[in-house]
Order: sequence, then C-alpha cells, then structure tokens
Amino acid sequence: MVFKKMLSAFGVGGPSVDTVLANPNTRPGLTLDGNVNLVGGDAPANIEQIAIGLVTRVEIEGGDSEYAGVMEFQRMVVSGPFQLAPKQQLAIPFQLPVPWETPITDVYGQRLHGMTMGLRTELAIARAVDKSDLDQVNVHPLPVHEHILEAFQRLGFRFKHADLERGHIRGSQQTLPFYQEIEFFAGPQYAQAISEVELTFVTSPHGVEVVLECDKRGGFLSSGHDVFGRYTVSHADVDRVDWTQVVDGWLRETTSTYGNLRASSGFGAPTHGYPMHGHGHGHHGRGPGMGGVVAGAALGVAGGLIAGELIEDAFEGDDDGGDFE
Repeated sequence: MVFKKMLSAFGVGGPSVDTVLANPNTRPGLTLDGNVNLVGGDAPANIEQIAIGLVTRVEIEGGDSEYAGVMEFQRMVVSGPFQLAPKQQLAIPFQLPVPWETPITDVYGQRLHGMTMGLRTELAIARAVDKSDLDQVNVHPLPVHEHILEAFQRLGFRFKHADLERGHIRGSQQTLPFYQEIEFFAGPQYAQAISEVELTFVTSPHGVEVVLECDKRGGFLSSGHDVFGRYTVSHADVDRVDWTQVVDGWLRETTSTYGNLRASSGFGAPTHGYPMHGHGHGHHGRGPGMGGVVAGAALGVAGGLIAGELIEDAFEGDDDGGDFE
C-alpha cells in the first residue's frame, strides 16, 4: 500500500485528463465550449481544482535582447475540490469567453505565420503530481478585421509575419498585456514611400482601433523612419464603406508630409497627439502601461510567463506561413 501511494505521488496510476472542444475554431468576443473529461486512477484522488486558460506565445524585450515566452491571458476555474473514485469517468462542461482583444491566428483557413494559441487544462491533485492537457485553438477574424485585411491584399500588400509584443499601446483601450502586429510588405504603388507596414487591431464590443506603423523610406536628404496612424471604426460600419478606399486613405494620410498629426475629416479620423516613439521594431508606446499592469495583476501567479519551450512543440504546423488567399 505504501508503494502504491508513492507511485501515485509520482503520477503513476493516477487520474487522467483530456479536454475536448466542441469546436476549436472561434472569434474574438465569442466562447469556446467543451468538456473536461476525467478518468480516475488506481486509487481515490482528491482533486483540488480544475482550471482552463488560453495561452499564447509572446515576444518580450529585456534589455538589449528579445525572447519568446508563453503567457496565459484568460483563465477560468471549472471545478472546485472533490474526490474522484478509482476508474470513475466524469465530464465537466465549460464555456470560456474569448476576450475581444484575442489575437487572430487564422485567416481564410490558413494559420498566420508566427502565431500559436492553445487551451491549457490544469488538474490540481492533492499530494500528487498535477496533470495538464493542451489543445490547439484557431481564432478567426471578425467581419471588420476581414474587410481590412482583404483591403490590404487588394492594394497589393503581401503578408510577411505576425507576432505578439508584450506592452501597451498608449492612449488605446487595450486591456491585455500584449498586442498583435500583422506585418505586410508594401504594395507596388506604395513601395517608393514605404517598405513595410505593421497592422494592430485593438478590438472592443463597439469597434476596433486600427494602428498602422509604416516603415517610411528615406529620401535624398532624409533618413528612413517609422510613421504612425491610429483610426477608429465601428462594427456597424462593416457593410457601409468601401474598405479598399478607406485603407488607401489611411495609408496616404499616415505617410503624408505631416504624418498622423494632419487633421482629417474623413472616415475613421486619427486620434491626435498619439504619444508613440520610434526606435526600432515593435514600439507602440512600449512599457506595461496601466492596461497591461491591471491585466497582469488580474491574472495572478498563473498569468505569469512560462518557459517558451513549453508549448513550442505542442502545436503542429504553427509555422506554415505564406499569403492568405
């Protein structure tokens, strides 16, 4: 009996956990539905807690270096303490809200190169090794995201890469401790003015803040530099406007002589006095900001960073890039 208890403490013959999603495909603002399926081990087990959480890979800058870590940004406890009998089978249903700011991982059925997203299940067992499960999640764009991405493609921009940057976009309504950058090579008609564009969505139930960072080419007497624009659109505007014309207007406005400080009376006018600073890659008002601090505090210990390798191999095919068509 003592030997069995010792084996149990090392996870041998203990309970198993397998989370099954009704559908791994979702969108910001929706839910992920599923069941946490448990099977009891060789002996009774005291389950302390079952929790699920959305995890993703985030780029973090530390000093002069940048590294990737895994961050949990949405968490829910699906069960408190109970005893699981030997070989007992139990299914615990859940509905996990997907935050409005959840980054997009898939467009037109293709994974965006650089993006990973998973649902992690944690089974905490008293006096034994905890168990976990990880399931891939695919986050598809909302209609307004889709229209804007399609407009970039129609304007000749080619998708390059997407990633998540830890930090806060100053002046935005961002609540998560990171933001997504979707990078494009400039279309031919813009190539003389800019080389690349980074697109960021800060989404809410009401609409989307669209942040553009354009890598502006240098001229005969000037060096290259980054210029920024920020525009606000409503979900209700999805079918009311010519998005190709709107995005073209944003790009021309942002890269004009006066950049994003120029007044605009057009659709999705930029917010003035946007406090950004340009020195290198991914710098949308970097630093935790109040939104990032609040979000980080709300996540608690479990919202901290975990070794970047933890989910690196858990997702298959997450590095398949290419244009989305």
